[in-house]
Amino acid sequence: MFANIGSICERILYYGGRNMLYPIGIQSFEEIRNGGYVYVDKTALIYKLTSTGKYYFLSRPRRFGKSLLVSTMEAYFSGRKELFEGLAMASLEKDWVSYPVLHLDLTGAAYLSIDELYSKFNSFLSKYEERYDICTGERVASVRFENIIDVAYRKTGQKVVILIDEYEKPIIDNIDNPELMEQFRRELQGFYSVIKGKDNAIRFAFLTGVTKLGKMSIFSGLNNLNDISMDARYADICGITEQELKSNFGESVRMLAEMNGLSEEECYKKLASMYDGYHFHYRTPGIYNPFSLLNTFNANEFRMYWFETGTPTFLVRYLKQGNYNLDNISKNDVAVETLTGANYVSPAPITLMYQAGYLTIKDYDQRFNTYNLDYPNEEVKSGFLNSLSHLYAPALAGGELSVYQFIRDIEKGDIESFMNRLTAFFSGNGYMIQGDLELCFQNVMSIMLKMMGLYVKTEYQTSNGRIDIVFDTDKYVYIIELKRDESAEVALKQIEEKGYDKPFLASGKQIIKLGINFSSKTKTIDGWAEGVTPSTGSLQE
Repeated sequence: MFANIGSICERILYYGGRNMLYPIGIQSFEEIRNGGYVYVDKTALIYKLTSTGKYYFLSRPRRFGKSLLVSTMEAYFSGRKELFEGLAMASLEKDWVSYPVLHLDLTGAAYLSIDELYSKFNSFLSKYEERYDICTGERVASVRFENIIDVAYRKTGQKVVILIDEYEKPIIDNIDNPELMEQFRRELQGFYSVIKGKDNAIRFAFLTGVTKLGKMSIFSGLNNLNDISMDARYADICGITEQELKSNFGESVRMLAEMNGLSEEECYKKLASMYDGYHFHYRTPGIYNPFSLLNTFNANEFRMYWFETGTPTFLVRYLKQGNYNLDNISKNDVAVETLTGANYVSPAPITLMYQAGYLTIKDYDQRFNTYNLDYPNEEVKSGFLNSLSHLYAPALAGGELSVYQFIRDIEKGDIESFMNRLTAFFSGNGYMIQGDLELCFQNVMSIMLKMMGLYVKTEYQTSNGRIDIVFDTDKYVYIIELKRDESAEVALKQIEEKGYDKPFLASGKQIIKLGINFSSKTKTIDGWAEGVTPSTGSLQE
């Protein structure tokens, strides 16, 4: 046993130490190349992009490699040939021209006031005014930006390259503060509009962000951008494909498998279920989250790394404020145009969730030009549900009432214990219930049951109406009807009279029917009634 442990430790030192350096948190292409860190070669795609067009926009989730992509472009346009030795770019590029590169990075700041943006602008502009020896008393950021472009072009004799990382972060940081968000929008719109007016002096412009804000937003003055966010040719320009995983990280996977008692095949399957599944075009294969993969290999441990570095606070707050039905989050059919742009004034939750990486394309209906969306993988699904639980159901998230207690009750068909526990939960969290009471109750129930690993349907359509909540276990089908300020008996009677149990009679499972009444005065459950339809056959396989 101890000899085996020693052998494993030696392999950790060999594979994870001397042979493979993972660039955790490193977004500088120069540092990665000079430091000997592993780099998945995307330079062929960069060459194709830069040699076939001029103005581009790319939307990708956070920590998906956007900043590294921008840094790689900066090194390329700066003529840093030595950094590309051994990469595809070395054989593709013949000229290696050094262009003046203006790189604005809007990450790394909390935009709590408009002064934060002014400070960021000033830092960016001062850097290049010093570089090109520009003396000006001008204070307006857009005017200074325009002047820098003109001077850089004139003094170098080469057209300017403009790279902007996380172009919309100040707006996203304030999505629940409309007044401040509008201030940021106006400032950014005026600043970015400079790019369109300086076409004669610009060689290339590339903007990245998490979301694409449209409809008279900050792009209204910059409408010449080629949006490649859903372009099949560039679907894998960020992230890691299955082929790249196997060709670049074979030894890492073998080490990970050994450390976790898995076969290589099992390890690949677990990596896929945890971190794969992003689709930025319906015809392309799944993409792995690079941040999660690298952290997994570095620690030799499966965890929810993406969520450990940040939670979708703004998105969760936005969903709750809008009284959004959380069951509509996944498995939605949405129009293509819904995913490609967001109205900055009132962006559709489904659009934000897709662009932020919490949903991805799972299928495409060519007839109706619609996409079917769902969570990309287990890391995102579990992490997002946990984030929702902290806002909708803090008692569950904090462990005061364990999800596992509810699971045991449901699996045993112990309705009395389940309902008593559920009533206690809502009694202690009534202050969290706001807006549409029935919808909020439905959302909390849905989150709770999904955290249990149950497939939950809300507003389930039957021939005689919609069932509020349906889910099943190995032995039981649960049908729940909710009422507000009526009675549990009325809710149960509706289930009986409309035959909500009929679609499930062939399941071979016992059907448990629950009528629940929710009080708007006390903001908790004030009654429940139970009915049972016995199983009518053997359980389905």
